[in-house]
Amino acid sequence: MFKIRFRILIPFLFLINFSLTLPAQNKALSKTEITSLLKDAKQDRINGNYEESLLKSRVALEQSIKIKNNVLTANSYLIIASNFDELTEPLKALHYYNLGLFYVNKTNNPTLKNQFYNNLGNIYCFDKKQYDKGIYYYQKSLQQSQKVLDKKQIFFTKLNITWAYFDIGKYHEGLPYLKYINKYQSIFGSESTVVILNMLNGMYYNFTNENEKADLYFQKAIEFGNKGNEKSDLSYSHLEYSKFLNKIHEPQKAYENLCLFNKITEELHIEEKLNKANIVGLNLEIDHYKREIDKIETTYKNKQNLLIEEQSKNKKIVIIVFFILICTIISFYFFFQNIHLKHKNKLIDVQSKIQERIINASIDGQELERKKISTFLHDNISALLSSAGLHLNVFTSLQKTHPEEINKTKGILEEAHKQIRNLSHELMPALLVRFGLLYALEDLCEKTSNSRITIAFNSLIKIKKRYNEDFEMKLYFIIAELINNIIKHSNASHSSINIEETDSSLIIHVTDDGTGFKNYQFETYEGFGINQIRARINNMKGEFIVNSAPNKGTAIYLKVPVIK
Repeated sequence: MFKIRFRILIPFLFLINFSLTLPAQNKALSKTEITSLLKDAKQDRINGNYEESLLKSRVALEQSIKIKNNVLTANSYLIIASNFDELTEPLKALHYYNLGLFYVNKTNNPTLKNQFYNNLGNIYCFDKKQYDKGIYYYQKSLQQSQKVLDKKQIFFTKLNITWAYFDIGKYHEGLPYLKYINKYQSIFGSESTVVILNMLNGMYYNFTNENEKADLYFQKAIEFGNKGNEKSDLSYSHLEYSKFLNKIHEPQKAYENLCLFNKITEELHIEEKLNKANIVGLNLEIDHYKREIDKIETTYKNKQNLLIEEQSKNKKIVIIVFFILICTIISFYFFFQNIHLKHKNKLIDVQSKIQERIINASIDGQELERKKISTFLHDNISALLSSAGLHLNVFTSLQKTHPEEINKTKGILEEAHKQIRNLSHELMPALLVRFGLLYALEDLCEKTSNSRITIAFNSLIKIKKRYNEDFEMKLYFIIAELINNIIKHSNASHSSINIEETDSSLIIHVTDDGTGFKNYQFETYEGFGINQIRARINNMKGEFIVNSAPNKGTAIYLKVPVIK
């Protein structure tokens, strides 16, 4: 991966500096002082003074943990890991990057997160060859760079992602990133990136079998590599060019480039060995240093765990007490609500019964008045009109001439007699009084049926059977009201009234094939008289059930105990 690694000799005595710096750890530092110390540690790392940088970053780490500052703690781990990265100790670097991730993820610092993710991507791709993990961290790094619009870092990260994809042969996944770095090389690139960019272009055109373009880009990469100081990038360019030449059957050139790759790689290995030879004397102290940092971390975590346990115990006690208190409050609340609800339900029940009794009393009064008025009209007014008509007929039969006024009077009397008779039958059907409920219902269904709606009457009871007069009258007007509702509201073409007697009760089914409605809407429609019907059925100790659905018609079930 694109990663500049410094290989500088370390001529200083680590033990002396370590012992001189150690007392400073006991001093409590402020946030500003820790920030300044980290700035110095970072500069020492850039200058190659790794032992100074490690000592200062260790002090900063300890102080940052003490003041519980996640940003400073994460920065401390970042500098420590970067030092080991530069000292070609990738496993130790990875260890501290992972420790720092715990703290950096607690912050809202995209720049800091970007540094961690990018460096982890470098280690997994460059050192451990675990490309999936490396690309994962590069992608996370890219997200953080995009948050703060760090275009230069976006460029470098996309360059790394391209190389990672190409290394594992996923050229299609890497192509969008290659296009991006080709576009912005002139703005954000450097002498080193131009080598890598040309090499990546050569690799891509090698993959697409555009050999002329591939050859051109590989030669450019080697040309720029020879002009610059980055041997690592040049060596990779020779290696990839050798693969390409071998593919196009130019073995001599392929061999020459492979030799150049081996030569440069060997030089790099020699430099690395020299660097490692210079830090052999420090390895024990570096290990000691690692143990010291781990000790700091362990001590802090132990204290933190004890504090967390104590807090957990206190929280549990508070939660238990709070829970008991809440349960008590809730119990009292529901207790009083239950009492209040019982009183409210009793009151509603009483009000409902009163309302029902008022409705029944009103209906009973209406039915009684209907009966009285019907009887009065039939037995008195109708009889008087009949008598007047009879006398007038006798009178006209004795006269030789029939004046026009007499004829008109006879017509008016006959019309008045007819209307009073009809009104009397509407108030109290004659069939109901003379022949009973079943005859009256059959007649009602027949008279109500027309070309728009047919109402069928079916009875499993002998049609001549009679019941209590008041019982028949109440049931007749209930069914008449239901039929009236069907005609007014249902838009049905067919309806039926089915009646049977079971266990001293009359069971009546009233159905239609109309538009129907949602059950809960039944009581809201005007003109249905549902409350009155239910009150009358309840007063008769019966059952009243309505089942309906939109466009599926309506079915009404009545069960009324027979009054002896």
